[in-house]
Amino acid sequence: MIAISARPIGRNWITISFASTLYLCPILDLLLAEVPAHWQAELRLGLQEALVNAAKHGNKLDPSKTVGVRFSIVQNQYWWVISDEGCGFDAPCCCNFDADNYDSHVADNSELPDVENECGRGLFILYQIFDRVEWNSQGTELRVCKELPSRYRLPRLR
Repeated sequence: MIAISARPIGRNWITISFASTLYLCPILDLLLAEVPAHWQAELRLGLQEALVNAAKHGNKLDPSKTVGVRFSIVQNQYWWVISDEGCGFDAPCCCNFDADNYDSHVADNSELPDVENECGRGLFILYQIFDRVEWNSQGTELRVCKELPSRYRLPRLR
C-alpha cells in the first residue's frame, strides 16, 4: 500500500530557524503561543522531543547548522514542520503501539521502548502525542499534526 500525504497548502505559515541547541524554552514558547492552554504541556513535550532529535541527532549539535520550523493552523489541525541539515535517517513507517490496549502493554512491557536504551523513546512519545507523524524521504524533515476538538479552537479576531 502506498500512502501519500501532501503538506497543507494555501495556508499562512509562521517560520522560525535557530542554531542547533538544546536550549529550547523560548523556541517552544513561540511555537505554542497559538495553542490553547489546555493542550500546551502535552504538545510542549512532543515538540521538545522533535526539536531535540533535529538538533542532537540530525545536526549533531553543530552550531553552524540550523533547525527550521514552520507552523500553521488549518481549521482544528495544528501543524509543525521541523527540518534539520543532517544526513537524515530511515524513518519508521509507523509505531507498533496500540493505545487501546495501553494497560496490557504497560503490564508486560511488550511494546514500550527499552528503558536501558538511549534511543527510541522520543519516537514513541511523538507517536503518542501527535495524530500524524510523517518524514520526508531523506529523513531530514518531520511533519507532525495535532487535531484538537473544535471546542478548544479559539475564534480568530478580525
